[in-house]
Amino acid sequence: MSDADFVDTLKWPDYVVIGVMLAISASIGIYYRFTGGKQKTTEEYFSADRAMSVAPLSLALMVSFMSAVTVLGVSSENYNYGTQFLAIYFGYTLGTPVSLYLYLPVFFKLQKTSAYEYLEKRFGVVARLTASIANSLQLLIYTGVVLYAPALALEATTGLSGDLSVLLIGLICTFYSTVGGIKAVLVTDVFQGVLMLLAAVMVITFAAINVEGGLAGIWQLALDGNRVELDNFSPDPTTRHSWWSLTIGGFCTFLTLYGVNQVQVQRLLTVGTLREAQMAMWGNWPFLTFLGISTSFSGLAIYAYYSKCDPIAAGQIASADQLMPYFVMETAGHIPGLAGLFVATIFSAGLSTVSAMLNSLAAVTLEDYIKPSYAKCGRVFPDKHGALVGKILALVIGVICVLIAFLAKHLGSLIQAALSITGAVGGPVLGIFTLGMFFESADEKGAVIGTLTSLAIVCWAAFGQPRPETVRLPVSTTGCNATLTTFANVEQSPPGDSSAFYLYRVSYMWYAPMGLVVAVIVGLAVSNFWRLWTKEPIAELDPEYFTPPVANRIRRRRAKAEKTISNQTLTTSYGSREANQASPQ
Repeated sequence: MSDADFVDTLKWPDYVVIGVMLAISASIGIYYRFTGGKQKTTEEYFSADRAMSVAPLSLALMVSFMSAVTVLGVSSENYNYGTQFLAIYFGYTLGTPVSLYLYLPVFFKLQKTSAYEYLEKRFGVVARLTASIANSLQLLIYTGVVLYAPALALEATTGLSGDLSVLLIGLICTFYSTVGGIKAVLVTDVFQGVLMLLAAVMVITFAAINVEGGLAGIWQLALDGNRVELDNFSPDPTTRHSWWSLTIGGFCTFLTLYGVNQVQVQRLLTVGTLREAQMAMWGNWPFLTFLGISTSFSGLAIYAYYSKCDPIAAGQIASADQLMPYFVMETAGHIPGLAGLFVATIFSAGLSTVSAMLNSLAAVTLEDYIKPSYAKCGRVFPDKHGALVGKILALVIGVICVLIAFLAKHLGSLIQAALSITGAVGGPVLGIFTLGMFFESADEKGAVIGTLTSLAIVCWAAFGQPRPETVRLPVSTTGCNATLTTFANVEQSPPGDSSAFYLYRVSYMWYAPMGLVVAVIVGLAVSNFWRLWTKEPIAELDPEYFTPPVANRIRRRRAKAEKTISNQTLTTSYGSREANQASPQ
């Protein structure tokens, strides 16, 4: 660390840069409000008239969930716990083709605004509402975390109230999401995605300039500080990060986010063909991987800079998730506009994800709750009012998300909180979609009971108390100024507390796989036991409701059965004709 006793705060050029970025985002919403169809139809507002192109969609898919939580949280993760977290991107890589070729084709053939309409067609309305309510709650909480993350950046760098920051980001995001629909959301995502990638590059560049030896020096200091780890193959589920937990957990997490989640399904349906949607997803992979690797290395870069004076142990910042903005202000705060550009990137990362959530939650509320309510009353919801109702819903949901963000500060580490929420709810929801698409024997009773059982168990594991404390890797304060408050002992005790309940010690990366497995096993068991009890046959369903391999198997089986019946009919007919000819006249 430098010998400076204070860190620069933002100056007027920085505020100008932040203001320009926010103005650009808002102006995109205004542009789409007054062009094209002016967001007057439900199809345009929620699906962009199925006319988006592949290139912007690829980048937009990345920023839907890779938000300020990723930029701040992944760098903090690598700073505090090392690089083992990188293994999660191997799981994401494995999940990409599975999502594209097994799950997406079912949604694309259905062509419905709400992904949960599939569950009603496959199982029934109770299954649809179970998944819809669970996932909507997950998105609301996740959005609160994402809104809170940019507030950390301002709080650590400007002294501006974190609550005021949440309000600023939430209101601007709600504005352009409400008036511009999904077209505005996707186009601003492209702009904001570029800024997100810029944030990690900026941090690495600043560190390379300020650390002796540049990039090589950063790597060496990371090695010396035991931050480089990619060989943890521990099979113990209580190990926080290992190849097994990160690969399997990352695989299942990717499927929950990109395979069956309303946000991504809705986005993938904004193009005209299945092939275009698959191309967009493949195009998303390099952006996603580059962002993950660069933010991980930025964490090592920050560690190298603070290798002799950890700002958390020195009492300079309160949270590990404030490391990146604090580092930028210390190394670049004296350059007019540069620190403001960084804060703008954090704002952008939050805006892109929140806007996606608002649009999707509005779509789900309209399609899963309002329209069915009209139908129960024997009325048809007027489509001409769909866009207006969608805008009102986006506005209301935006306000709710801002309120939830005020509670996010109590969730701990950003990246762990985000993935815990995603796994605890996303795993069971992935389970009910998997039951529907892969298993003919699954019925509604089994699907609902399996999902609710899975939700109960995984949420118990994720949020039960008391929990063992997560301990950082060793840090140093030997290079801090004497005026700084330091801890006499910064050596950390071994992680884990064997006295804690075992389920609470299981790594959060196992929540999504646990949710998937429990939902499928319980769902199949209940479905088949009920069928044995009632002696009901397996219902003959439309093959389009199943993943392509299962659908093809069903078609082959039915074609074979039809051919057998046809042959038997011909044989019977031929035998009758022969008998008639042989009988005496």
